[in-house]
Amino acid sequence: MSRAGDDDRGAVRDGFVAQLSERADPRPLPVPSERERLRTAFSRFPTGVCVVTFEADGVKRGITVNSFTSVSFDPALLLVSIQRSASSHDLVIDRPFAVNVLGSSQERVAWSFAGRPNDVPVWVEGERAPRLAGVLAWFECTPWAAYDGGDHTLVLGEIQSFRSRRGDPLGFNGARFTEISETVLGREHLV
Repeated sequence: MSRAGDDDRGAVRDGFVAQLSERADPRPLPVPSERERLRTAFSRFPTGVCVVTFEADGVKRGITVNSFTSVSFDPALLLVSIQRSASSHDLVIDRPFAVNVLGSSQERVAWSFAGRPNDVPVWVEGERAPRLAGVLAWFECTPWAAYDGGDHTLVLGEIQSFRSRRGDPLGFNGARFTEISETVLGREHLV
């Protein structure tokens, strides 16, 4: 003998069991595109994080990059790779600029120039280009050359002045920010 409501509870239970069965079926993972697989492969190489700063039309601007390398001592040259789709790409080409190497405590500074603006960055007036306060190293550069790099432009700058201090750099590894510790001091000691 069944009571009123037993049928309803049975229907709910059957629906629940049906949902569990559906969820238990393994869903195939989406197949990554060739571009996604290449991005993942590139992300296995840890890098530091820099912000390229410059002034255009009286406005101080910056672009967060992790493609930065020294090129030459004589003359003193460096290279940054700027994505063509970056909103400031066309503005930085052929202008004096500064490369600011970020410390591990400056993740919010990196985000500020990577599409998530915030009020954290503090500007410093440079001789040729504006710079950022509190960085581990900075290089003020004049344009040397720019080369086609596919969907990026490879920008070489001639270093006109620079400074550095000790501390732990902000790193980028596996598509995430991380800390790269100095072997002697450990965590960054900001002055």
